[in-house]
Amino acid sequence: MIPSKIENVIVKYLTKSASVADLDLLTEWIKTPSNKQLFKDFIQTHYTINYSLNNPDSKKLIEQLLLKIRKDKTILNRFKRNSIFKYAAIFIALIGITYFINSNFKQKQENDLVITDNDIILKLDDGKVKIISSDGSEKLVNDKGEVIGIQKGNQLNYSETESDIEKLAFNELTVPNGKIFDLVLSDGTRIKLNAGSSIKYPVKFLEGKDRIVYLNGEAFFDVTKDQKHPFIVNANEINIRVLGTQFNVSSYPEDQQINTVLVEGAVSIYNKEEAYNKNTASLLTSGHKAEWVKNRKSISIEEADTSIYTAWMDGKLIFKDLPFKTIIKKLERRYNVTIENNNELLGEKRYDGTFDIETIEQVLNTLNKHFAIQYTIKNNQIIIN
Repeated sequence: MIPSKIENVIVKYLTKSASVADLDLLTEWIKTPSNKQLFKDFIQTHYTINYSLNNPDSKKLIEQLLLKIRKDKTILNRFKRNSIFKYAAIFIALIGITYFINSNFKQKQENDLVITDNDIILKLDDGKVKIISSDGSEKLVNDKGEVIGIQKGNQLNYSETESDIEKLAFNELTVPNGKIFDLVLSDGTRIKLNAGSSIKYPVKFLEGKDRIVYLNGEAFFDVTKDQKHPFIVNANEINIRVLGTQFNVSSYPEDQQINTVLVEGAVSIYNKEEAYNKNTASLLTSGHKAEWVKNRKSISIEEADTSIYTAWMDGKLIFKDLPFKTIIKKLERRYNVTIENNNELLGEKRYDGTFDIETIEQVLNTLNKHFAIQYTIKNNQIIIN
């Protein structure tokens, strides 16, 4: 057990009010290995809980000690060289222990992070994982302490900060079913990510490098024009190359097709296994849709009503001649439910319809009128018979 006199000295140290005499006493006491362990345990308890000193600053502590020494000339005159080294050693030891405890405490916080299926997740370049709260705001800081992004509500913005990043560093954002999230890249490119999607992207685009991002799921891109740096979306099996335009890409792993719908401008689409060649790449112009069929590795282009494919950004679901099995997937993503369809014949039947503010039960009631389906709902699980 720590004597009350020593405990008072430790508290003074933690609150940065320890005198030279206090430190002298603490130095002698901590020389005993058992006392050093007691000190470490005390710091671990009180440092992390009571004092909230989450950023120990070794320079400040040393400067404060030197300031105290300078103020007391009498004490200063009595100092010998070994005394100064003694005090320097105790401060280095204390700072080292404090840093060790702080690092362990932060590591414990990261290990204790509980992620649910409803969380928006941000994976940083160093492997750390953050949960994005859509009703909060915070600054995103890299391991050098630089602010690289600002999150406000349902948007994460990398374009309003300045950093000296000189090598490519990628973050990855994952949006769960039932949610939509906005992302602004360092060049000002705006991306709206649909439910059940993820995107990997550079924290900062670098001079002389293509602007490339990796998409799983669905997103709408409003790309900032840059003639010198093409913007490339890697969507599983294909690359979509643009200089600056607006387009929607749907590339969910479970779908058999990858769809690209162009709102304005022009884009080139080509197999990701091949180098870009403007003569062999498929050119997509505004008002058209390109469909890449995965099992055939073939592409077809046709005119399309772009509003059907971008309606999700306004919270709408528009089904036009869609098979029921595809509708089920869209409902799962939109309403964050799981749907088990035990009626195989129903899967291939097609449907036209539009939904906006309806609940999932209202949608099912409408489908029931069309297909005469039988279903049960329990929590977020739906079973169709």
